[in-house]
Amino acid sequence: MTAFLILLGALLAFALVLGLWIAGIYNRLVNLRNRFKNAFAQIDVQLKRRYDLIPNLVEIAKGYLKHERETLEAVIKARNIAAAAQTVAANPADANAMKSLGTAESGLAGALSRLMVVSEQYPDLKANQNMMQLTEELTSTENKISFARQAYNDSVMVYNTTRETFPTVIFAGMLNFLPAELFKIEDPSERNAPQVKFT
Repeated sequence: MTAFLILLGALLAFALVLGLWIAGIYNRLVNLRNRFKNAFAQIDVQLKRRYDLIPNLVEIAKGYLKHERETLEAVIKARNIAAAAQTVAANPADANAMKSLGTAESGLAGALSRLMVVSEQYPDLKANQNMMQLTEELTSTENKISFARQAYNDSVMVYNTTRETFPTVIFAGMLNFLPAELFKIEDPSERNAPQVKFT
């Protein structure tokens, strides 16, 4: 009877240690997942700021770029597509949503670049105080987006690395911790932020 109690006690102690160890793994993964979701939320804030600035930029440009209607419409369309993709990418662990957001953001960056190139041809627009202020805010926002993307990708890397290392990898799948997707630009030509400074 005493040997049985000792064995039972040892098994309970082992089960308790194992349970605490698995709980520690689970808590670490939750912590890391919440960090990359928070980092994505910071990108979200900056993208929203950009989406709010673009209609103002286009509105100011409209008066000067009467013959460039197609360019203005392309910017608004790209903004709307990117905003819709941002809404879908509310879960940054969804690889397809993140890929769609990256593609939409690339399209918006290209459309903004075309707008800035066209606007360079209009000296009155370049000299407009509101246009200069908006382009400065847009430049600042683009920089903040870049930093937020970097912080997000760093958080995703730490999460994915932890998730894929032994012994965590054994439990990550069982505990439903899926790999997170990096925020990346698929088309290498679109990796640069749109140039928005007037010279």
